[in-house]
Amino acid sequence: MTADRRTVLRTAAKLAALTAAGGFLAACESGAPRRTDPGGLAVHPGTVDPQHTTDPAWNGGEGPASPAPSGPAEPQPTATGAATTAPPTPPVLPPLAPSTPVEVAYGPRTGKNVALTFHGAGDPKMATALLEIAEQRGAKLTVMAVGSWLDQQPQMARRVLDGGHELGNHTQNHLNISAMTPDQARAEIAQCADRLQRLTGSIGRWFRPSAAQYATPMVREQAKAVGYEHVLSFDVDPHDYADPTAAELQRRILGSVRGGSVVALHMGHQCTVDALPAVLDGLAKAGLTPVTASQLCA
Repeated sequence: MTADRRTVLRTAAKLAALTAAGGFLAACESGAPRRTDPGGLAVHPGTVDPQHTTDPAWNGGEGPASPAPSGPAEPQPTATGAATTAPPTPPVLPPLAPSTPVEVAYGPRTGKNVALTFHGAGDPKMATALLEIAEQRGAKLTVMAVGSWLDQQPQMARRVLDGGHELGNHTQNHLNISAMTPDQARAEIAQCADRLQRLTGSIGRWFRPSAAQYATPMVREQAKAVGYEHVLSFDVDPHDYADPTAAELQRRILGSVRGGSVVALHMGHQCTVDALPAVLDGLAKAGLTPVTASQLCA
């Protein structure tokens, strides 16, 4: 073999080695996602849907990833160029008092806290307006989200939590859950729980039955099977879904609420948006503080 040919072959070999090394370095520097420590997630046994029992954060990386931001997760590039989303950071909830019953209709009557709870559905602009009004006055709300609403408005899940409010499960389709079979009821609860888990990192603490003030024993059993130890009912229902005037709605709420009350309201009604500032002012004059359902029962 001539010297020139040996030189050409050696040069080609070096180029091949450098190309391979460059490809390896490119793959290492692309930021392939790492698996997240599952201890940081709010994992609730019995989240049921077998299609979502595998934590999407576990995808073969090494070591714990950096903590996820509190807002919507940013897509991260992988070695193949595809984008993945870091799992959301679950909310931190206060522990409940040991005396908290399975079904809560109201909190301690000797206290000065109340819970304003909202059916989570309807126009997201109205929902955002309610949250903003509450935040301007330092009030905390509890939103019992309907799963089909979260499918249409997934951004509202983080918006609720990022405002310091609480998010719970109000079934997937808001049908008459009391008239369902156990399997149907469980599916309604589990489907909404799945949405909450994927959007927020937690199924939430509270379940509220749809089309009913109280849960039947069957519904409570199915909720527990999904992971809900507590059902959230209410003792004040001002019927804002019937669209009274704002002044009438204010009168109904302030005329019935007292320490420990859980008020049932709805996000998709303009009268509720219009009445909320005066309602919050009236609660303040009465010495009552709107807190989340978990804070009410802590």
